[in-house]
Amino acid sequence: ITVNNFLEYTNAGFYRNTIFHRVVKDFVVQAGGYTAGPVIKPPTSPAITLESRTALRNVKGSIAMARTSVPNSATSQFYINTVDNPALDYKSEADPGYAVFGSVISGMEAIDKLNGVPVRVDLGSGLTHLPVTNVVILSALQTK
Repeated sequence: ITVNNFLEYTNAGFYRNTIFHRVVKDFVVQAGGYTAGPVIKPPTSPAITLESRTALRNVKGSIAMARTSVPNSATSQFYINTVDNPALDYKSEADPGYAVFGSVISGMEAIDKLNGVPVRVDLGSGLTHLPVTNVVILSALQTK
């Protein structure tokens, strides 16, 4: 479900010109919900069922779906772990964690650089870890 959801957004061109809107140093970098401004980019598909009860873990370089405090609320936003984050893994039904669905296979050095960019609070959007300079996803495409 999670992979198919991500590929649907990818293949529809949804991620084109979106920004990394949340960079928490030595934690995660998050994208898939805003364009420059920042301007929210509403999801185009319904929320998906949380698939966190797997052997996949929130380790450095893994990619997972961002969500609200509601377990089955992930849509288009995703994050990349910049360090190992076992606190984000499934523990129980009461602490379901976040669904890992992929990993960075090349270019982790770019994520490591992104991890260290200066961030700011944007009062208009409420974003608290917005990079001072936009970091833009120019395109995303499925290769296999």
